[in-house]
Amino acid sequence: QVQLVESGGGLVQAGGSLRLSCAASGSIFRFNAMGWYRQAPGKQRGLVASITSVGRTTYADSVKGRFTISRDNAKSTVYLQMNSLKPEDTAVYYCNRVSVSDGPWSWGQGTQVTVSS
Repeated sequence: QVQLVESGGGLVQAGGSLRLSCAASGSIFRFNAMGWYRQAPGKQRGLVASITSVGRTTYADSVKGRFTISRDNAKSTVYLQMNSLKPEDTAVYYCNRVSVSDGPWSWGQGTQVTVSS
């Protein structure tokens, strides 16, 4: 089973930036599309950005142009660069694979991002 460890969250003012990291155990990381998800209080967890095993990216409309997802397969790590942060970006951020057929791996603890106005 793959273990996921997210880091890099924190408290930032609106307009600021953060870079999240997610380290995955296991060599199968490189064969999987990966995504960053977020869950705000009282809301369901949703996908905000994804990247295929070969680097093709997609973004939710709410973050397009502000967030950038990337990956380093040699380090089994996926990143999320978040710029021009808004209070509505406040949430716990998680990474996981994106797979319709196999479903997600076990979820990590996530990393809290709080954007103050």
